[in-house]
Formats: sequence, C-alpha cells, structure tokens
Amino acid sequence: MDGRRRQSSSFTRAYQLTEETPVYVISVAAQLSGLHPQTLRQYDRLGLVSPDRTAGRGRRYSARDIELLRQVQQLSQDEGINLAGIKRIIELENQVAALQARVAELSAAVDGAATAMRQREAQVHASYRRDLVPYQDVQQASALVVWRPKRPTD
Repeated sequence: MDGRRRQSSSFTRAYQLTEETPVYVISVAAQLSGLHPQTLRQYDRLGLVSPDRTAGRGRRYSARDIELLRQVQQLSQDEGINLAGIKRIIELENQVAALQARVAELSAAVDGAATAMRQREAQVHASYRRDLVPYQDVQQASALVVWRPKRPTD
C-alpha cells in the first residue's frame, strides 16, 4: 500500500495540470467557449488563438485558450470590434504583460544590487583600523587666549 502511494504521488507531480496545459480537443473547446468548431479553426488561421498541436497535427486547447476564445467572442459580439482590432488588442495585452514581467525582473535586480552595495559598505566600514583616533572638527569657541612671550631676564 505504501509503495502505491509513493507511485501515485510521483505520478501526480509529473502530470500536474495548469491553465496552460493543452488538454481539450476542438469539439470540447467549442462547447466550452460557446463557439462553432469552424470559428475556432478560423481564429487559429488568423492567429487570434493558437492552440498547441499533437503529433498528428490535431489542435489541443488549454484553459487559457478557452478564456481567450471567450474574450474574443465578447469583444466581437458585445463591443463590435473587428477581428483585426481584436488581434491588435491581444498583441498589445501580451506586450504589456511582457513589459510588466521585465519591470518586475529589473526591480528585483535593483533591489539585489542595493542589498549587495549595503553589505559591501558594511564590510568596508568593518575593515577600518580601530587604533586610529577619528578626526573631530573642533568648533571655534568665543574664548580669547592671550599669549605673552617671556621677557628675557637681564
């Protein structure tokens, strides 16, 4: 029994489904999106929604593809946007997502560099010699000191 549990858990880890896993054939994707299969084929030809392909060239749609199909349908039917406009919208949304990922990556790099700089600065300060007296700027006082040379004695 224990051996089966280990095997099933490794099987589950190896085949975890995500929203990007292509699992739906075109007929199921059409039902889930509320579109005709021929419409899905046309969207694929136009480059609006590009599903993965099997070895036999069959289309496999992911949950993300289904959501994108619904979005295309909503933009087309409810908003009255033509397919060329929808394609441009999708391209721009993908570009924005890529730029946001790049900004996050650069922000992390800047944070890492700032941390490294603070650590290096702390190392430099720790390496100072402790036997030296630190210089302290003397503030000018308002006291007046009068100096008179000794008179030579005769």
